[in-house]
Amino acid sequence: MTSAQPGLVIEDAGLLTTVQDTGRWGYQHYGVSVSGAMDMAAHRRANRLIGNPPEAATLEITLVGPSLRFETAMRVAVAGAAFELTLDASEVSTDTVLHAHPGQRLAFGRRTAGARAYLAAAGGFTVVPVLGSRSTHLRSGMGGLEGRALRAGDRLTVGPALGVPRREPGAARWRRRLPAGGARVRLLPGPHAGLFDPAALRRLETGRYTIRPESDRMGYRLDGQPIPGPDGLSLLSQGLPLGAVQVLPSGGVIVAMADRQTAGGYPRVATVVTADIPVLGQLAPGDWMEFERCDLQTARRALLDSGRGREST
Repeated sequence: MTSAQPGLVIEDAGLLTTVQDTGRWGYQHYGVSVSGAMDMAAHRRANRLIGNPPEAATLEITLVGPSLRFETAMRVAVAGAAFELTLDASEVSTDTVLHAHPGQRLAFGRRTAGARAYLAAAGGFTVVPVLGSRSTHLRSGMGGLEGRALRAGDRLTVGPALGVPRREPGAARWRRRLPAGGARVRLLPGPHAGLFDPAALRRLETGRYTIRPESDRMGYRLDGQPIPGPDGLSLLSQGLPLGAVQVLPSGGVIVAMADRQTAGGYPRVATVVTADIPVLGQLAPGDWMEFERCDLQTARRALLDSGRGREST
């Protein structure tokens, strides 16, 4: 097992700060949710900035950020949502390597764009892995630090720093891609689209939806035009992928996110393309969402382009 060393102390946990990594894959057939970062691109970027592997655990910071104190000298980086940051009394930037000294405090201030930021520390945060992942799944109390969100007084350790920090231009380009109050995302047709009247599905593509307040890491519930389905529709539960767009009996719409259940019985009329999932991860309750249908070739090209963009930024 990798030796751990002192890392940092949480002084104020913010609204919702959890330990996340690339997810708990390979156990969905046992009913275990994948979890992982809501914006995987930002999680990977933060790790890449300081030389960590992509799977190293980061802190996912949602809407209101924490304040923390370093117990040892360490390299850290913050990527994703744009927050005002101070290291002691000095203003510092996201999307760059920060060199913290013992006793220094990093405080997250006003959020100016996006919804979730990721704090990576050289060596990664070394909470005990569960089924091969350090990700926190809040509903089951699995992973992370005792299966819960972080709170004041928590201490986190880190592993030995192995990688070399990277100098990466492009922070301004990254910030411009953050959604401002909402976003338009692309869809592929789902396995149950053919059960719905085409006119009903056109509502999905022409309407604007708003993320409801009760939305969370499990899924986004949307307010907007209802999608009427066929009377008496009954389906067996099927596997539920990330970004699945489900229609409730009421006509309401849900988009499945990182902590989604492994199977669901609501009709799945579409799936958000993989390249646009990080965009969803930067949306907050009250933000709007619009959908645009695309074909498989477009979705594949978008995924390739997003990968090239991550490598260049």
